[in-house]
Amino acid sequence: MSAAWLLLAIGKARQGPEAALFERYNARLRPPLGLRELPDGRGASAAEIKAREAASLLDALPEGALLVALDQGGAAPDSPGLARLVARWRESGRRLAFAIGGAEGLDATVLARADGSLSFGPQTWPHLLVRAMLAEQLWRSQAIAAGHPYHRAGRPG
Repeated sequence: MSAAWLLLAIGKARQGPEAALFERYNARLRPPLGLRELPDGRGASAAEIKAREAASLLDALPEGALLVALDQGGAAPDSPGLARLVARWRESGRRLAFAIGGAEGLDATVLARADGSLSFGPQTWPHLLVRAMLAEQLWRSQAIAAGHPYHRAGRPG
């Protein structure tokens, strides 16, 4: 079963190169990611902001969805490993949802609810760039699964 997928993201993308790059790869995905942008949290402390954003993310999450949190502490598989994970998640038949937090990161309640978590490495990435990176890696996962030559497994030598 090919369940639809969704990206829940804190913050609003403005026109610019990051948004264009996200759209470029998202247009290749079958089905494309549905994007639901949620407002940045407000509060006197990082904990308060994260709690408000977590409530928004969890409220927007479709019932029964398989949630994957984009978090620096998550798994960092190589591209073929991610392709295997994506295939397994999609075979579950559940709607697949990805969550990108705000500037303060994801609250523990979102991480506790998540069925999995992914990291694009130990560096801190701009959240709008993470959207594009996720769309590209999902497209790459589909290409790997289809045997498309987009992904090259070996390093140039």
